[in-house]
Amino acid sequence: MSATTFPRPRTALAPSPLKRRRAARVGFASTFTVNALLILGSAYMVLPVLWLFFASTKSTADLYGTAAYAFGHPAFFDNVVAVLSQDGGVFLRWMANSMFYAAFGAVFGGLISVMAGYAFDKFQFRGKDSFFGIVLVGVLIPNTATVLPMYLLASVFGITNTIWAVLIPVLCNPFGVYLARVYSAAYVPAETLEAARVDGAGAIRSFFSLGLPMMLPGYVTIALFQFVGVWNNFMLPLVMLQDQQLLPVSVGISIWQGYAVPQPEFTPLVITGSLLSIVPLLLAFIMLQRFWKSGLTAGSVK
Repeated sequence: MSATTFPRPRTALAPSPLKRRRAARVGFASTFTVNALLILGSAYMVLPVLWLFFASTKSTADLYGTAAYAFGHPAFFDNVVAVLSQDGGVFLRWMANSMFYAAFGAVFGGLISVMAGYAFDKFQFRGKDSFFGIVLVGVLIPNTATVLPMYLLASVFGITNTIWAVLIPVLCNPFGVYLARVYSAAYVPAETLEAARVDGAGAIRSFFSLGLPMMLPGYVTIALFQFVGVWNNFMLPLVMLQDQQLLPVSVGISIWQGYAVPQPEFTPLVITGSLLSIVPLLLAFIMLQRFWKSGLTAGSVK
């Protein structure tokens, strides 16, 4: 009786040196491309702010007589004092207006977006998909295209040249509604809401007691986007407002920029005012960053 023979297992062939070199070249090329794109993107965002910082230290003569990324004559504090004292300190009024408009839009506009996104995700009602489709269409429409219709509506209600002409439109944020629905689907489990209903909690109490705390990272994210969007908003207040005491800082600096054409001494004021106007945005991101990162697993089901 002959012994049974089994085929010898095949040993894995090591890649040839040519293949190893080719794989190394491909890996290096992909890494180099990704890093180069990241460096270009960072430079695109950082270099203008860096130039703004250097330019704010220069006088009118130094702006045109020194290198772009070089400190000029120590005039930063002189420029800041000039900005704060120009036209009776109207710059501080513009900053306060921008802070009020942006904070109002971030807090209340963000809350409305979170409530709407939560309703689209958790509730069932007639025409739900159609209404959400309209919201998505609103995301695609640029804000500048809606300025003229909103101005005509504001004229009908007689609220032009008032703060309500700016505050009411910022309460609607289609992208915030879409983002809130995504967060609601990810972080608010239906089992938790069902348990709350069994315990006798209504829809409003379930939202404020369970849904909103679980969606806190999403709320902070939407509020940050809304804050930046309202702070940088230019066309809406430019069309709606005529009183300089109601203008935000974005429109106010553009007025100074118009003065800088016949009067070059306004140029340092425009540059220094632009630098000061981004400080609240940096502070908002720094202060809200921990809320943004915390609670990302708040909606997990144990």
